[in-house]
Amino acid sequence: MNITLEGKVAVVTGAKQGIGKSIAIALAEAGAKVVVSDLAQEDCEEVAKQIGGVGISCDVSKQSEVKELFSKTVSEFGGLDILVNNAGVYPFNSFTEMTEEDWDKVMDINVKGVFLCTKEAVKVINMGGRVINISSIASFIGFEGLTHYCASKGALNSMIRPLALELAGRGITVNGVAPGAIKTPGTADMDSGELIPLIPLKRMGEPEEIANMVTFLASDLANYITGQTIIIDGGWTLK
Repeated sequence: MNITLEGKVAVVTGAKQGIGKSIAIALAEAGAKVVVSDLAQEDCEEVAKQIGGVGISCDVSKQSEVKELFSKTVSEFGGLDILVNNAGVYPFNSFTEMTEEDWDKVMDINVKGVFLCTKEAVKVINMGGRVINISSIASFIGFEGLTHYCASKGALNSMIRPLALELAGRGITVNGVAPGAIKTPGTADMDSGELIPLIPLKRMGEPEEIANMVTFLASDLANYITGQTIIIDGGWTLK
């Protein structure tokens, strides 16, 4: 069954590369008009050019820039139907050496950024809209050196359920996707030889496999799904 998002308008944060870029491409291929957002305008425009979308730079941790992102989106396309909160960081810091600045940076982008973007989005999002948060299996299992990241993604999952309840009256669904080990520039330095034995399907995932789920959740095929976090990890968290 083909998924169509013809006539829909989507904003994807953190979309210059990896999972975010794959999501932007998949939504555009399904017919959506896509706003590609990331820190640098040049990066945004490069991806936007590939998919016939619009690039708008934004630091999701800054309210003024987030307001401008959604104002420009509405000015450009006349509305909003889909928000994909993908922007996130995961710097490795041992807990004993982690500084307050390390903690704040992760929380500002991974949690506050989702709060700010979602708050602005729901002001303009159409009836039947979609909010989709990119979480992580780090919200379900622990990873050494990523205490702040694990905490941030756990908070993200907890935001999904009450927000889904609050927005249900407008037909807006709120869901999350929690990837496991995915081949992206951010995981390029990881030792796949150590990772693969942890994954029952014996391979890392592709960014497109996350994008496929996001596209499904953004479509009418997922009208009756809300408040859920869907794990895509090759079976890692089954162990």
